[in-house]
Amino acid sequence: MDVAKLLPPEALEKAKLFCLDEYRDYLIYKKLAEHEVNQNTREVLLQFAEQEYRHYEFWKSIVGECKSELSRFDVTKIRILRKLFGLTFALKYLEMHESEVIENYKRYLNYLEGDARRMLEEIINDELQHESTLLQGLNEGVVRYLSFIALGLADAIVEITGVHAGFLGATKETLVAGIAGLIVGVSAAISMAGAAYLQAKAEVSDRKPGMSAWVTGTSYLAAVIALALPYFMTQHQLTAFIISVILAVLIISGFTYYNAVLSETPFKKEIMENLLILFGTAMVAYIFGNIIGGIFGLEGIL
Repeated sequence: MDVAKLLPPEALEKAKLFCLDEYRDYLIYKKLAEHEVNQNTREVLLQFAEQEYRHYEFWKSIVGECKSELSRFDVTKIRILRKLFGLTFALKYLEMHESEVIENYKRYLNYLEGDARRMLEEIINDELQHESTLLQGLNEGVVRYLSFIALGLADAIVEITGVHAGFLGATKETLVAGIAGLIVGVSAAISMAGAAYLQAKAEVSDRKPGMSAWVTGTSYLAAVIALALPYFMTQHQLTAFIISVILAVLIISGFTYYNAVLSETPFKKEIMENLLILFGTAMVAYIFGNIIGGIFGLEGIL
């Protein structure tokens, strides 16, 4: 039976778009596999490509040939994402639209019956289950230690911004505030690394305590240096504080987005919570710094 003849024009147009989308995904996964050195990872990518090609063939059986070429921009973008942020992030980024695709496929079931309907139901099941199973097989280091990276970055950004806000209220000396942030940050980085080591040691997982400590301490220290840097580049403390806060917002936004893609959680909700904590801490620290500065006359001494 020719399924296309039974479909209204709008359904055929949708099927063509689905067909092109599946073929495009097939080409991307195939291209990634071609440049992958790790054999296990390459096999995972080829499985992704094979799955997408099967989906493409289903839509092709309805609308006919619907191949398209990947643009150089698409290829370059996904390879950059893979190099900078890891393969898991790149694949999750590609699959961000999958929930919408699944809903569209479910609605499309109303147009089909018999074998065609059963085949589309299998494709929906693939989208729901198969891809998450394949992703688990990657086991990338950056994903394994993501919670420790988050621990280092989040704690450093909130704590050091709080320190800088407190000194903004206590003194006008920019250099003092910058040095204070570094001293507190280095001490805290060592402390956090030790805590991460003990946490990983107590866990039953494949995360190594030494690596967990190094990742936590390094991410913490990197955030500390970035936030303290403006205080050594200007003598105007308010300017330094504003630049430091902008950097804090950029870092926390970037990492929150990265984590939201990997964990498939709502970015807007996560970033609002993180920024609320950041600015809430800064406000409390500034008020406290003002009080301390007034009581001990720090502004006049420093």
